Amino acid sequence: MLQLAELDDRDRAILRELMAEGRLTNAELAERVHLSASACLRRVKLLEEAGFIAGYVMLADAEKLGLPSVAYVLITLDQQGRASLDAFERAVTRHPEILECHLLAGAADYLVRVAFRDAAHFERIHTDVLTQLPGVSRLQSTMTLRTVKKTTALPV
Repeated sequence: MLQLAELDDRDRAILRELMAEGRLTNAELAERVHLSASACLRRVKLLEEAGFIAGYVMLADAEKLGLPSVAYVLITLDQQGRASLDAFERAVTRHPEILECHLLAGAADYLVRVAFRDAAHFERIHTDVLTQLPGVSRLQSTMTLRTVKKTTALPV
């Protein structure tokens, strides 16, 4: 299985190109990274098999879909035992408004990213979803004013 230390400049170029534009055809990708189509396809398959390419997704335009706003919410639980964390994490996965959830080290237990339409929609999410999650004792919300940088590409 291919390991991180074994990635060469071409492998990294393939990863960068696919992170920037996942719908490239193999021929387009091969041209961009200066490989033959067959050599490029072999490398892509190896990168997929080794788990460097975890999957392919389409990125939706949140504003066009009526969800132009984002809030980051710090959540503190009343208990931090394994059962409490598991119950909270299972519940989070059932709410599509919650785009990301991260377990934290620090004052709060979790950081979640929430997409919403407007202030009334966020209030509903706050009241009917976030405060109702198992074990929640405190929420601290921060709403974004404008996105300066947003990328899914990792620095390879």
